[in-house]
Amino acid sequence: MTARSHRPSRPGGIAVAVSGATGLLGEAVCRRLVAADGIRQVVALAPQRPSVPGVVWRRADPADPSLASALSRVDVLVSLALSTDPDDDRAEQRQFNVRSAQVALTAAAATGIGHVVLLSSARVYGANADNPVPLDEDAQLRAQPEMSVLGDLLEIERLVRRSGRAYPQVSAAVLRPALLVGAGLENAASGLLDGPRMLVVRGARPHWQFCHVEDLAAAVETVALCGLTGPITVGSEGFLEQAEVEKALGRRRIELPATVAFGTAARLHAIGVTAGPASELAFLVHPWVVGSQRLRSAGWEPSFTNEAALADYAAGRPVLQQRLKIGAKGATAAAGATVALVGTAALVRRARKRRQARS
Repeated sequence: MTARSHRPSRPGGIAVAVSGATGLLGEAVCRRLVAADGIRQVVALAPQRPSVPGVVWRRADPADPSLASALSRVDVLVSLALSTDPDDDRAEQRQFNVRSAQVALTAAAATGIGHVVLLSSARVYGANADNPVPLDEDAQLRAQPEMSVLGDLLEIERLVRRSGRAYPQVSAAVLRPALLVGAGLENAASGLLDGPRMLVVRGARPHWQFCHVEDLAAAVETVALCGLTGPITVGSEGFLEQAEVEKALGRRRIELPATVAFGTAARLHAIGVTAGPASELAFLVHPWVVGSQRLRSAGWEPSFTNEAALADYAAGRPVLQQRLKIGAKGATAAAGATVALVGTAALVRRARKRRQARS
């Protein structure tokens, strides 16, 4: 994907439409755009009206081609329609995620919108032992295309590359945030922080980097106003060590050998206990830190450090710090959290047997 520049210009500012404008992220983006100089109108595209003063609401389904009918007098289309809920039906979730991106690109081409902004994740780079810290935005995407939300994101990235050839008149930016967090955000940090203990794979040195929702909203503003295109990474500066995350969350770790951790994760996924495949654990082993070079060159700076972003997450989720979140269908948000829970239970059973043997 090649970075280009697309600078829409209108007297009095540009009009930006936001697809998927409800929810914590959608409303944060709308609030940021409404307050921005250089943006004359913010159009919220969603089935329900968002609770953001100053937006123009147009009822629309992000995955329905009729979205194009709601895009009159729009200069930039921002598509935030992405389902990450582990309790959603996997086939329906994939259809919605990929279809929403496809509709955004085709609707923009059909209505003369020259700039589209889509949401992805820094996880598409993959977690690999030889990853530089930080990764370059144009680095190869090496994540495994599993049947998971990560697989959906890789398919969306492929759609964007293909659309550049099919719709050369449309310039696309793909935002790739680090682990997304924020007070009240559902499925924050891909669920990796939601267990009663934190899983550590023996011998690994995790690199924890976060992206606060408000910083991602500011990134959308910068991309829209500056006409940035191509891959755009978003994250707080640097990263935290495992011990720093544990201290900030008040958690203890459970350390397991790689064979045990990955084997347990694979079995849990096979029987439907976890939504994510065992390959997710690679993100707890190898680095995938990003530098946000293109945003920084355009003047964007994160308002939240990694420490501050993590603290805001922790303050907003006091219940989940005490127990693992299990969804209605039995699936958890992340394999790592569940493996930690299973490992903790195994340690408790082992300690109980030892006590009984001594008595």
